[in-house]
Formats: sequence, C-alpha cells, structure tokens
Amino acid sequence: MLNIRLQRVGRKNDPSFRVIVVDSKLKPKAGNFLEILGSYDARKGKPTVQADRAKYWLSVGARASGTVHNLLLDLGIVKGKKVNVL
Repeated sequence: MLNIRLQRVGRKNDPSFRVIVVDSKLKPKAGNFLEILGSYDARKGKPTVQADRAKYWLSVGARASGTVHNLLLDLGIVKGKKVNVL
C-alpha cells in the first residue's frame, strides 16, 4: 500500500518537510520514495504541492497521512473534513 506522507529535511531547529509518496512498509528516512510531490516549510506555514500528481496518486489508491490530508484540504485539492491528528 502506498502512503503520501511528510519527510523531514533541513537542519536542526529549522523544520521543513517534503511531501513524498512511499510504500507503507518503508521508513520515511530510507530515501526509497517513489515521487516528491512538494514541500512544506513549517516555520512559514506555506505548503506547495503538485495538485495534479497528488490527485493521481490518490486515484491510484495511495492514502494520505493525517497531516498531509489536512494540508491538501487547506490547498483545496481534496474535499472533506479535517482529521484530528492528535
């Protein structure tokens, strides 16, 4: 099964993330992701995601993590309700 999740990149105390598509059995730090869909800078709060590629992977059967699902909702790529990730 495929997951769309965040991969932390950047230096210490400066969180920034990549939005990646990865097999659910692999760890996000392994580097064995299938595609980079975008990025999210947590300090600035500005996500950038390729909408067409995200829709494609979701149509193929990939599941978005809770945080990525909420980011896609904020960008207007996906419709629905926000997920409580706590």
